[in-house]
Parts: sequence; structure tokens; C-alpha cells
Amino acid sequence: MTGEGVLRPVLSTALEAAGLHPAEVVQVIRRALEEDLALGPDVTTDSTVPAGARATGDIVPRTTGVLAGVPVAAAVFDLVGGPEVQVELHADDGTPAQPGTPVLTVAGPTRALLTAERTALNLICHLSGIATLTQRWVDAVAGTGAAIRDTRKTTPGLRALEKYAVRCGRGVNHRMALGDAALVKDNHVAAAGGISAAVDAVRASAPGVPLEVECDTLDQVQEAIASGVELVLLDNFSLADTRSAVELVRGSGVRLEASGGLSLDRAAEVAETGVDYLAVGALTHSAPVLDLGFDLRG
Repeated sequence: MTGEGVLRPVLSTALEAAGLHPAEVVQVIRRALEEDLALGPDVTTDSTVPAGARATGDIVPRTTGVLAGVPVAAAVFDLVGGPEVQVELHADDGTPAQPGTPVLTVAGPTRALLTAERTALNLICHLSGIATLTQRWVDAVAGTGAAIRDTRKTTPGLRALEKYAVRCGRGVNHRMALGDAALVKDNHVAAAGGISAAVDAVRASAPGVPLEVECDTLDQVQEAIASGVELVLLDNFSLADTRSAVELVRGSGVRLEASGGLSLDRAAEVAETGVDYLAVGALTHSAPVLDLGFDLRG
């Protein structure tokens, strides 16, 4: 990197307003840039662009979608070019991407802009793809009362950013890590000797931590309800069994989350059973990128 390695205040403020920690975003960007520069400087750019050349460029959507990561992309250019690069954000995350309408303009040394280009695009295209896919799921279940929720099936090192992108698409975050909530799954049940035993063990060691239990059968749902859990995850339940589970928890205050085998084309029918959440790992592990490009002005 050629910049100072410290974000300008306006970008730190923008990231904080988005619920992101600027220092963590900087770490992600640094790792990405180090991958590009690990074997030396940008030989193509340094060979073809005069050292003193300056340019202005725009990040422009090529297709429609939902934006996420505009300030993150701006931070890439800031870290590479430092104070010599000026950045101007034209669009807010969570708003529609309009083909042909710039979302970010940068001006400064041409070499710095081109060195930063791919890392900036990798991040904003990936995050906007997640936001766009999330919005499609949210639209699919509109009017049912169910929310679309993500999972921990995230790219290593990118969880905070990917879950932020889910929020940009109007989805809901599940636990961020292993310590902010407990999710008792089949292996935990086997190790503890049953659902009730697992629930009791979690409550004894981590009182007050939100607790969810994964169930494979209606009998397990009944056991989880009897254990007093707040949330039950229905793993690969049929529509009929999902409806039965909704009836089992009715009036108890227990919330239900459907998971496993979900697809966008049947999201509405699952949501219409009365569950509170649809857990969709595909939001983060399978979202196609949104097509945005970086264009230097002629």
C-alpha cells in the first residue's frame, strides 16, 4: 500500500454509522491488498502509467440490485492512495443500484487508482450481491410476518461485512459468533444425552445467553418446548410438520425458525406456515456478485 494506512475521518464515520468497526474493515482491506502485492508492485500499471499521471474514475453498476459496501470500496482507494486520493460517495448502502449511475467517484494518482481497483470491486460486488439476494428473499416472503435470517456460513474473515450486507438487503442477522448466543444442535444433544440435558447444561454455564435448539422431529420440538427454550430451529421439516410445529408452540411464546432445503421459489409457502424466521445460508455462501465496474474518465 502507498497510503498512510489510516482512514480519513469521513470514511470512519460512514463505516461506524453502518455498524461496522473501521479498524476491522481496514484489516480486511489490508489482507486483500497484501494478496495482490505479495510478489511485488503492480507491474502492469507501473509499466504503462507515468509516475505523475492523475485521473478520475467512477464505480458504476452494470445491472440493477441493492448496494452494499460503497464506503468499504472508498476505504480501499483511501488506504492505497492516502491523502492524494479524493473520494466522493454518491449512493447509500441499502439503496437500489442504477445501471450507469456512479455510486462512487475517486480522483488522484492513476497508479494508486488502478492498484486499488480490483480489491475495491471484489468487495463492493460481493457485498452488493449478498444484499441483492437477501432482498429477493425478503420480497418473496413479504406479508407473511416471517423474517429472513442469515447463518454462520460466511467467508472466513468476512463475516462482519457479509452480515452487514444481509442487513442492507433488509435481512436479519443470527448470532455473529459462538459466544453471543447458544444453538444446541444434534451433536450437542448426543454429547449431553438429550435436549433437556443440553438445555440445562447451557443455562447452567451461560445463564442469560439467548438459546435456540435444533429439532429434527415433532417429538423433539415438544421436548424443547418443555425445556423452556425461546427459539426452536426446524431442520428439514416438511410443510405438514412445520404447520404442526406452529400449532405446538401456539400461545407459548416460543419462536420457530425453518432451516434446510429452502429455496427462493418455495420461500413463501414455508413462511405462510406461521414460522418466525427462515434461516438461509445461501445469502452468504452462494450469492452471485452484483456487476459493478470501475471506469476511468476519458
